[in-house]
Amino acid sequence: MDTVYAGAILAALFVGLVFSRFSATVLFLIAAITCLLAGLIKPDVFWAKAANEGLVTLILLMLCAVALERLPWLGLLSQRIDTPNRYIAVARIAAIAASTSAFFNNTAIVAALVQVLRRSRYHLPSQLLLPLSYSAILGGTLTLIGTSTNLIVSSFLADRRGSGLAFFDFLWVAGPVVLGVCTLLVLISSRLPKRAIVQEKQSEYVLEAVVERGGDLVGMTVRDAGLRELETLYLGEIIRGGQIITAVSPGEVLLDGDRLNFVGDIKDASRLTQIRGLTTFASEEGLMQPSLKEVIIAPGAVINGRTPKELGFRARFDAAIVGLQRDGEAVSGKLGRTALKAGDLLVLATGEDFIQRKNLGKNFYLLSDDLDIRLMDSKQGVMVTAALVGIIALSASGGLSLSGGLLALLVGLWFSDLVSVDDLRRRFPFDIWILVASALVLAQSLVDSGLISTCMSLIMPILADQTPFIALIIIFFLTLALTELVTNNAAAALMFPIAYGLAQSLSADVMPFVLAVAFAASGSFLTPYGYATNLIVQNIGGYTRGDYLRFGFPISLAYSVGILCMLSLTYF
Repeated sequence: MDTVYAGAILAALFVGLVFSRFSATVLFLIAAITCLLAGLIKPDVFWAKAANEGLVTLILLMLCAVALERLPWLGLLSQRIDTPNRYIAVARIAAIAASTSAFFNNTAIVAALVQVLRRSRYHLPSQLLLPLSYSAILGGTLTLIGTSTNLIVSSFLADRRGSGLAFFDFLWVAGPVVLGVCTLLVLISSRLPKRAIVQEKQSEYVLEAVVERGGDLVGMTVRDAGLRELETLYLGEIIRGGQIITAVSPGEVLLDGDRLNFVGDIKDASRLTQIRGLTTFASEEGLMQPSLKEVIIAPGAVINGRTPKELGFRARFDAAIVGLQRDGEAVSGKLGRTALKAGDLLVLATGEDFIQRKNLGKNFYLLSDDLDIRLMDSKQGVMVTAALVGIIALSASGGLSLSGGLLALLVGLWFSDLVSVDDLRRRFPFDIWILVASALVLAQSLVDSGLISTCMSLIMPILADQTPFIALIIIFFLTLALTELVTNNAAAALMFPIAYGLAQSLSADVMPFVLAVAFAASGSFLTPYGYATNLIVQNIGGYTRGDYLRFGFPISLAYSVGILCMLSLTYF
């Protein structure tokens, strides 16, 4: 009966991940609690999973990243990217993004470099940003700390056999592959879309304003109100009650409470505040002299699928949405009643308390240059970099546990005032913690219930005449397909127990199967939704889903073939 319960929970989880709007964290937590209530796992084991060493290491690394993101080196390197030669520019992007993503959070790397590349003097953003995302993904596969997926897989392995993956277990397999795929990335960069319209549109947003009741504009035509004379702002539509008036005529008479949606350069939003009788959305929300900041809505954010009005956006974030861009286009309609989606590019008018809010990291990737981020000076950068290199070296040699080293580094950063308690509280990865702990509970339940052994008994006759390498190929491509449907971390969590159980059933070395899951889960090149970095560049680069398929397919193919060949050479 336990096997039936476990199978039903796993099937429901898969359906929820693929078809529901709930985040992977919520769905895995529900699955874990259901396993507990169904008696598939003991309470003491349930709670012990939350303190898994690999999971603790992951959390410590993400907390240390608060300070590591403030190192000055990335800014210095990024100054060397822009060059008239497209191939050289893409090569520099690939080198910087891949090398830095091996040791730092690749999402943070992309968010930082996007600001540099979108202002390139020689190339359109659409010609640079996708290589940036792909290079960061590739670089993250090189080391244990390059991506959270690697640490998550290591956590699962440590949970099953007592020890996880070593720091450079990934490098010996992925190193040649990353070098080769980055070279291919440069060579086929001419296939990237060249859309001049993207450059023009990337600063275009919907800017919402309202005609004040009884104000100076009531009864005036659009032409008389001077709303046709705004050089960089175009009056696209008027929302009047339940009616949306498009292709607005210069002779259209303005009425009390009309909401006007302008399309144009966000930098000129302040021009609307100078028109008497017109109130912008930001000033309406109590942000009279706002600081404008750009953000991208993160996958799994609490605000996904909900409107600003439903959320109480102003109170929640001390910010108001003054511009919204989706799939490279400005979104029409009433901003306050537009359901937000992962990947939406927002311009926020922020109050003084915005940067202190503790829920920012869970909902947004922050892109604005003027965020209150205190970069380290050169001396501090040298000391922190040396400390990190020392921890990595000791960990790789077995002289120090990675978790112990990261804990010491975090304490040192705190005492040196390079990170504050508020920084750590704001960036604590509750979602990752809950997802991984829940996935560990689920994996243990699948094993204890006998579901894994039952599945293996059904699979083994099919694979009886095949080599373990054929089974490895199947695991790799199943994980690769799954990561395009759900998130990379969720794909790794779902496939690990299957891969581990299959390796044991075949009496094969578990290492290549474990690494196959990690590499495949990170190999998201075909859609904007499988990996956070792809989502970050989608709107800024103006990419369509077809762009990911056209440019990503040869990258995905080369990556897959390369990884499988290296796993074969290394372990078979």
